[in-house]
Order: sequence, then C-alpha cells, then structure tokens
Amino acid sequence: MSTTTTIALEPVRTDAAWRGDTLSRSQDWIYRLSEDQVAELETLGTRFVEANPDLRFVSKQDYPLVACADAAAEWGRDVDYGRGFVLVRGLRTHLYSDALSAAIYYILGLHMGDPIRQNEMGDLIDHVYATSDKTMDDPTALSSKVRDKLVYHSDSSDIVALMCLRPAKEGGASCLVSGAQIYNEILARRPDLAPLLLEPFHWDWRRQDHNAPANTYTSPIISMEEGVFSMYAGSLYILTAQDYPEAPRLTPEQIEVLKLFDDITYEPGMAIEMDFRPGDIQWLSNYAALHARTSFNDFPEPQRRRHLLRLWLHRDSGRPVVENFGKNGVVQHREKPRYGGEEHPDARFTVGAISVPRLLS
Repeated sequence: MSTTTTIALEPVRTDAAWRGDTLSRSQDWIYRLSEDQVAELETLGTRFVEANPDLRFVSKQDYPLVACADAAAEWGRDVDYGRGFVLVRGLRTHLYSDALSAAIYYILGLHMGDPIRQNEMGDLIDHVYATSDKTMDDPTALSSKVRDKLVYHSDSSDIVALMCLRPAKEGGASCLVSGAQIYNEILARRPDLAPLLLEPFHWDWRRQDHNAPANTYTSPIISMEEGVFSMYAGSLYILTAQDYPEAPRLTPEQIEVLKLFDDITYEPGMAIEMDFRPGDIQWLSNYAALHARTSFNDFPEPQRRRHLLRLWLHRDSGRPVVENFGKNGVVQHREKPRYGGEEHPDARFTVGAISVPRLLS
C-alpha cells in the first residue's frame, strides 16, 4: 500500500452523518406497525409456515404486501438515503411460535432485498444465540454464539437485519454509530491520514467463518464512488489478518489511522444505543453505520435466553461502490452454493428447520 497522499476529500453532509446523542433525543428512527399491518403480516406468516417453502427460491411475489407496502418502501429510503437504519416495532411475537416469527421476518426481508448465505453451510437465517462461554479474544469464538461484547464492525451484506425473539436477562444492547460521522472527524483532525482509508486492507475471513475457503480477502474501509460515501469497517479483523504470513504488514500510518478510527468511534455521544424488545426488527445499511453489542447475561432456562434472528440482504438500490468493496465479493447468493457444489448436510432451508439453534459454537 502507498503512504499518505493529499487528495481532495470533502466531509459528508447528508443525513447519514449523525451523532447518537442527537438522534436519541427523538424516536423518529422507530416505526410502529398499525393493527392492520400486524394483521396482514400474521396472515402471510401463517400461510408461509403452512407452505414451508424452500427459502432459497421463495419470492416476494409469492407473499405480496398491501397494508405494509408503503412502510417497506419508507424503510428502504431510510436505509438507502437517510440515517441508514430503522427500528420496526409492534409484532406480537409473545403469541407466535418461533417459526411464525421467522416466517414474518423472512417475508419482510424479501421485500427489503434478496437474502444471501451467511456462512459456508448455507444458512439464510442465522441465530444470534449464545452456545458457549467463550470470549472474543478466543480465536475460535463466533461472535453470534457468545455473550461477550462485540466491537463496532460491518457485516457482509448491503443490509443486515436483526429480529428479537427474546431479549437478554440484562445487557445485550444494540449500538450503532455513523460511519460518515467517524470519517468527518478523521478528515477534520488528520486530513493526512484520511486517504489511507480508501486503500485496500487485508481482512481476516477465517475468523469470521471457520469454513471460509481462504484466510483473507481485501477491501478498503471507505468507498467514495460518484460522490457517494460508503464504509466497511472493523479493525479487529484487519489486525487479526496480520496473523497470516501472506497478509502484507501494516504500516505505522495505517496502524495510526485504525487507532484514530476506533478512538473516535467510542467517544461519548457518537453512538446510539437501543434495547431490543420482543418482535423488534432492525434494518441497517452496512454502508452507513457500524454496529456493536454490549455484553449480556442470560436467563438460566434455555427457552428464555437471548435469541435474535439475523438476515443478510443484497439490496439493488443502485448504490455505486468501488469494485470488491466490503465482503460482497466473496458472499454466496442463496440459490446455489459456492462453485456449484453440493449443499452442506446440516443446512437449513425452511422455517420449519430453523426454529432451534445449533448447540455448537
């Protein structure tokens, strides 16, 4: 990688550049479903559960929205062109089976984008459910399967969505921070280091997915394409990629800008924190905001433990990004596995097969 270069960079002045201490003064980012919308989703979800379709091939045309159509379009605009996230509230998941909750969630996901595979096993809906007491300093730990806090990062899709089935006994808050605001702060404080964020870094793929076909992939942290700002971040996986001898060594300037990035991310007032309630759905643009999670304590009973569902969505919004930005260059589409090979024998492709998490981490 090259050393720092002075290029003409401008701050981001769109709604995507926000501070958490400002947003938290209102609840404009919460969308509350009406009774008619809830009734529509319950009806569609029940039909979905009864049909138990293959998640790889079902389409939004099979489950059209009427009462929720305008709402889904509004959520998409907020994610694509607004603050980058929205929290949807009002589903009565305390009355549903987990399969019905997952069906409603997947239907809405189809109207927000196209689900993609979240691992080499082929899962289209993943469970965020602690199955071990490992901490994130253990290289074998999977972030979605532990109770430890998670540092700010981006996921491997255009949109990452979370649905809360059951919250933790205590803790487990979802924390979001604006990528554009972090970038603006770096540009204001260290304009000499900011251009490094546009150059490619090596990321630890193996630690994100133990079945990954390679140790690393490459991506810049910032894409500035046709004047559109996008961010893909998470210094943890840049730093752990240094464990592989094939990854180029980070320069002192790169280490400095990564540290500055993290320092700004955790400054008071930068992030917004929200506690998930049962039935909440969070839609989040991976290009606009980074997400983290506080550590949590579970209830002792397995059926009461913190349990979220996660979707990764490809969204055809026309957003321009540089080639191979983020992890989009290595994810798999839902219709077929990598290289056209056979499906993993433990893969789950119907809502009837995903109601219980795998008890392995």
